Formats: sequence, structure tokens, C-alpha cells
Amino acid sequence: MTETLSQPPLALTEALSLVPKAEGKQSMKDFKSDQEVRWCPGCGDYAILAAVQGFMPELGLAKENIVFVSGIGCSSRFPYYMNTYGMHSIHGRAPAIATGLAAARRDLSVWVVTGDGDALSIGGNHLIHALRRNVNLKILLFNNRIYGLTKGQYSPTSEVGKITKSTPMGSLDAPFNPISLALGAEAGFVARTVDSDRKHLTQVLREAAAHPGTALVEIYQNCNIFNDGAFDALKDKEQAEEAVIRLEHGRPIRFGTPGEDGLGTKGVVRNQATGDLEVVAVTAGNEDRILVHDAHSASPTTAFALSRLAHPDTLHHTPIGVLRDVQRPVYDDQMSSQIDAAVERKGKGDLGALLAGNDTWTVVG
Repeated sequence: MTETLSQPPLALTEALSLVPKAEGKQSMKDFKSDQEVRWCPGCGDYAILAAVQGFMPELGLAKENIVFVSGIGCSSRFPYYMNTYGMHSIHGRAPAIATGLAAARRDLSVWVVTGDGDALSIGGNHLIHALRRNVNLKILLFNNRIYGLTKGQYSPTSEVGKITKSTPMGSLDAPFNPISLALGAEAGFVARTVDSDRKHLTQVLREAAAHPGTALVEIYQNCNIFNDGAFDALKDKEQAEEAVIRLEHGRPIRFGTPGEDGLGTKGVVRNQATGDLEVVAVTAGNEDRILVHDAHSASPTTAFALSRLAHPDTLHHTPIGVLRDVQRPVYDDQMSSQIDAAVERKGKGDLGALLAGNDTWTVVG
């Protein structure tokens, strides 16, 4: 293993330095609202909510400086259940609303909760622009590969051939890969986790919160009513050993049944002819070719290639964890600097003079 690994980005305290700290110690109870949680019994959203509520005290932030913004969908009830500020906004527009909030109030920790339909269909344009701008947002994308709130239509992440109420003969649409999409939009932080893996989900949330700028976390979430078992291959203990690729920065990308060395007997290598990544059985002859995961690499090329390993139908060879975590200029900081510079040069602006200035029109009969 001769790769030189990139350095990690800012620590949590630096990334959240502008947000006021809480007075006294907080607990999970402090982040539970008085609202009755109303999702279908068995929904994966319950596990995600519990993980987020349990994680929030780690931030040590004043609750009144934390905001959850959601769009429309089952996941978008989330703000009601968090004892913070929140907004249940417009279908697909949560990233746009959260962008305005984060840009105007840099003393807030702003979180977006959205679903695969909300974020990737009507909201797709808003999502990619939030990612490319690198606004200081943490976006939790619940992906159950179905429309749940409207009762089981296919979504932008449903597999080809999916039979639903809106595709009775099977979906013809090629599904989005949210991780690939985010990397293509130059997102600085991109990760994937699973609703039922509390430990892994919490660790990914921890790393997302520490990231300055936009962090996208795709969370595979089971809809037990309209798409039950969609992620069984990643949750069943025996199947998961062969299907799940757990990514850890600085460690060889190995998975599968543990061998004599305690590491997985399968690994990811780069095809020397094509440059693509592929899964191989680890042998003495190819062990030095096993890729070492570098989440902090400036180039998104390898992270993108990792995102393409999972088969969209079977989810075989699905990477989870942080695929990319790199620093980019944060939009909010840059905008604030521009405003400060403009005020310093010209003084405070005059809105009345601007509205009545030379660039006006007169409407005539």
C-alpha cells in the first residue's frame, strides 16, 4: 500500500464556530418535540428520527439555532418531531429555502430533510444547484425507491421494470444514482448509510456535521407498505457480507467473508486496461493492488467510480460510508465577504435610490 492519502478537512468545532453553543448538557429528550410521531408502523423513518435526535446533543449547539427544512413527502414530516426550529416547505424546494436561510443567517445550523421523489424529481434542479454552490447545508436524502405519501408510484430511484400503480407494466425509466449525481454536481461531502444501522448512521451524521459547506447523506430507508424489503440484501447478515462495501478513509477496500487475516476475502481494484474499478477475490498475487480508500482526494474520479459499483437491481457491491469529504469555498462565507467589501467601499446601500434609479421603465397605455 504505497498511496499517499489526503488530509482530512476541518474539525467539527471549526465548521460550526459561528453557531451559538448550548447552555448546559443536552440529551436526546431535549430534541424530542411534543408532537405525536405519525408514520406507518415499521417505517424506516422512525429509526432515522431516533438516530438524529440521539446525535444532536453531540453538536452542543443551542436548539434555537438549529433549523430543519423539509419539502413534501413522508420524510418531510420530520421538522414536526424535532424540538428545534423548522419549516415544512414546498414540494422539491427545501434546498432553495434552506439556501436563503443559511446565507442570511450564518449563525444557524441548517438541515434539509427530503426524499427520493421530493429531491430528485420536482426538486432535482434545486438540489444540484445547492450542491454546486456549496451552501452550508446538511441534506438528508431518504431513499426508499418509491413514492410513499401518494401511495406507491414509482420514483426517480425505482429500478427499471418496477411494477407500481403508475407503472403497471414496469417502469421504463433508468433510475438516478443519487451519489453519482451529487459527485457530478461537485459536492464536497457525499455519503451513504442505512436506516437500520444506528451506529453507522450516527457516524456518518457526525462527519457530515463537521463538514463546512453542503453535505449530502443518502439514507436507504425501508417503506414497509409500498416497497418492503427493497434493501434486504444490505440488511440480512449473510447477504450483507457479500453485498455491502464499508468504506473507511485510509483502509483497504475489502469486504465479504473474513479471511485468515480478519479482512474480507473480496476487494476493489482498478482495472489496469480500462481504469474502471472492479471487485476481485483477494489473493497473495493481487493484495497490493487493493484500493485504499481516500475520501479526501481532491479529484472525485475514484469516488464516482465507487458509486457505480452497486448493481441498481440487486444492490450487489453497494458502498456505504463517506465517499468524498473535501474542502471547497463555502458560498455563505464568500457572499458575506462580498457584502462586507461593498459596504467598506461605498457605505451602506440606499434601497430607495436603487428603486428610483436610472434603470427603470415607464409603462404607457
